[in-house]
Amino acid sequence: MRHFDTKTVHFPKPSGIDTSSKVTPIYQTSAFTNKDLDDMEAFYTGAKPYLYTRNGNPNTDELGMAVAALESAPAGIATSSGLSAILVGFLSVLKAGDHLVACQDLYGGTYQLITEELPQYGIEATMVPFEHEEEIRAAIRPNTKLLYTETITNPLLRVENIERVVAIAKANGLVTMVDNTFATPYLLRPYEAGVDLVVHSATKYIGGHSDVTAGVLVGKEALIQKAREKAVHLGTNLGPFDAWLACRGLKTLSIRMERQVNNARRLAEDLKKRPGVKRVFYPQNVSPNGDGAMVTIEMDKESVDLKRFFQSLGWVKIVATLAGVETTVSHPSSTSHRALPAELCKRLGIHDHLVRISVGIEDIDDIKEAFARALHAAMIH
Repeated sequence: MRHFDTKTVHFPKPSGIDTSSKVTPIYQTSAFTNKDLDDMEAFYTGAKPYLYTRNGNPNTDELGMAVAALESAPAGIATSSGLSAILVGFLSVLKAGDHLVACQDLYGGTYQLITEELPQYGIEATMVPFEHEEEIRAAIRPNTKLLYTETITNPLLRVENIERVVAIAKANGLVTMVDNTFATPYLLRPYEAGVDLVVHSATKYIGGHSDVTAGVLVGKEALIQKAREKAVHLGTNLGPFDAWLACRGLKTLSIRMERQVNNARRLAEDLKKRPGVKRVFYPQNVSPNGDGAMVTIEMDKESVDLKRFFQSLGWVKIVATLAGVETTVSHPSSTSHRALPAELCKRLGIHDHLVRISVGIEDIDDIKEAFARALHAAMIH
């Protein structure tokens, strides 16, 4: 079996494509031609792989297969975004009258999907702190079908106890689904720990270069087949060129993550010593490969002018996303988590002086200097 670093470069190819090209061609087409009516019928009988790009395309299939291989899962599909991958994952398990239990400290877009959209499908949800096993168990109902969480939560970087979540699910006959975007399979592979479905916003570390929006869902074949049907019916398919870009980015996942994880650890250590930084959130003991490339800091609101801090970051870009090769910062309370109720934000510790840092591949001394300079400029004297 190939090692992980090799698998990021040499991943499976879909059947029925030109294998003489060193790089998979971009199948930038909305449809595939047929010799006659029998040839067209062959698609519906399973003898022919491609008919119409919403139903499937070699580039999107390649991305789904590649991430599935890295997660050690048997099957995967690519979709138009991380959130659409979460949606079709949910709908592969849940129907009207069903119930799911989710961690409360998750990405704001997922929170909105669960609380605003799923109820319109007749699907109920309970969100609880997954740090407490008894609260997960207490939230399970007779109609509960799914447990959902994130391996490393957004934005406070809590590391989930995946083995415990899987054990609770198995004891209650439930499906497990986990967002592995922040960890990536470079650090964690939840499917190997017994998780049924693993989702990625491939916009982030999978693509890696902030030039594509995509999602990937991998897991058990029967569930992925259902999710594929939902993706076709709902039109959440990914375009061929975006899939090709994500596959190109995926080939450098290991070397990018190695540098970014090391930089993040060193930045987190440096920020702990800086005046104006009240608290540094950085995961611990995530994986033998490191603890992630995200750092979240809580500013001391009494001593730091937050607006001046953001204005003084220089080459560090302010964005509403993460995980590109460039170091960037985000303000969760006004972007990714602005839809969360104020009471929940307060309970979780998401407030105006919280800053999420996505650490890039630059020289670590330059990164540290940029934040030291911004903090110094923002100090209230």
